Amino acid sequence: MKRLALLCLLLPFLAAPAHALRCGTRVVAEGDRDFAVRERCGEPFYVDQFSSVSVRGADGPLETQVEDVYDVWYYNFGPRRLMVRLLFLNGQLQREETLGYGVKTIGDSCNLDTLPAGTSAGEIIAYCGEPAARRNQRRANVRRDNFGNERYTPVRVEEWTYDFGGSRLLRVLTLHNGRLQDISAEGH
Repeated sequence: MKRLALLCLLLPFLAAPAHALRCGTRVVAEGDRDFAVRERCGEPFYVDQFSSVSVRGADGPLETQVEDVYDVWYYNFGPRRLMVRLLFLNGQLQREETLGYGVKTIGDSCNLDTLPAGTSAGEIIAYCGEPAARRNQRRANVRRDNFGNERYTPVRVEEWTYDFGGSRLLRVLTLHNGRLQDISAEGH
């Protein structure tokens, strides 16, 4: 009888995959729908979105275009836990990625000199807050095969400007597809 009671107590912990995200006592796993994740974990502190288009039958009598929409949600669980990046494809959770440690308050831990290339947009927002200005440019990579199929993948090039005031130089961050590429300093 004791074994059965112990098994009943441990069953909720054994049922969740090792890679599943826990939001309090609730579990989020690959395949979950975005509304269910929002219900279990609350609103993310930052959301990014991008898309790609697949074309089948290009240059033929019937061309089919299918757009896939990707949503990227960022969660901050405080300075003692890692931040989490969730990638959704057409509303369904595809991947979870753990990031650096979270922050007590969004924007209270900014040190742009320590951010390595590849830092995600959500991490930058968590550490430094929203930039003073943003500029966006869209490009696209197109891949074609010999069977009339093409895949258009947009490349989002963003320029974020942070103004820390006073005599400090402006800091301009260049991001490609939501990842930091470069940081430069400019005068006012």
